[in-house]
Amino acid sequence: MAFYSQDPQLEEQLSTALAEITQLAPEELRNISATWVVYNNSPIDIASSLNNEDFWQLPIKGASYQGQQLRYPASVVKLFYGAAIESWLGRDLLLEGPELRRAFRAMLQDSSNDATSFVVDLLTGTNSGAELPEDPLNSWARQRLLVNQWFAKLGWAEWDGCNACQKTWTDGPYGREQQFYGPNKENRNRLNTDITARLLHAVIAGAWQSPLAGARLRGAIARSLDIADRKADLENQVDGFLGAGLPEGSFLWSKAGWMSTARHDAAYCEVPDCPPFLLVVFSEGSQWAADEQFLPDLAAKLWKVLR
Repeated sequence: MAFYSQDPQLEEQLSTALAEITQLAPEELRNISATWVVYNNSPIDIASSLNNEDFWQLPIKGASYQGQQLRYPASVVKLFYGAAIESWLGRDLLLEGPELRRAFRAMLQDSSNDATSFVVDLLTGTNSGAELPEDPLNSWARQRLLVNQWFAKLGWAEWDGCNACQKTWTDGPYGREQQFYGPNKENRNRLNTDITARLLHAVIAGAWQSPLAGARLRGAIARSLDIADRKADLENQVDGFLGAGLPEGSFLWSKAGWMSTARHDAAYCEVPDCPPFLLVVFSEGSQWAADEQFLPDLAAKLWKVLR
């Protein structure tokens, strides 16, 4: 069962916005997924005063467009690894320390692949290296699936078919990492916009592990919309993504993913004189990867509809 109730008006507004911005028919939008959740009031830390069961029963309205379609998430998967870090710490499976926190922030704030590699090793007790014979590789692979197993145990219906067990790469995997991908890369990471929206919703509300854990995750994905800050950081995860479509005075928490064949973003937005909203968009294919206006235009269209 989805964590939000589908609202027919929001469904219509989302599909209309996609059609108007892209000027494409629905059958031509098969490489795009979106999940849009709209709140009456800011949900930040709302879970701190509720037990877990009551929190997940709060009425929330939303809409999705192919929200359960599995896609390669690029760097959006780093949000899941960051959430796993907080869960491991909460269960005393990791020791808190400056290097862990340095990697945690670099992975989420700066989208560092090197930091992500370190984090995945910590979470799973594995490490990259030379190719392995069959039996050692199988043992190594079982360890690498620990994050998947944790998310599966949550019982979130949106997780069905998802996969978060691979590192992220600048050039690509080698050695045992390449073995683990499979000959046809059939073991690539897979996520959908619905599960990403649910996790981001939990993080924003302070319902992931604890309110303090949620605050640390939020702090790592807070984005400055200041033009000077953005010019000083050309990989700011705002320009070319959803945050670039927000007006002055807005607040943004987000995690983007971008590569030659994908441009994604997962964002929670607070816009002046507008209901707060959460928007996750995955767009696959070189056409969308190169399009720096689609995500900003969609965000702008939707907040104007809400206002």
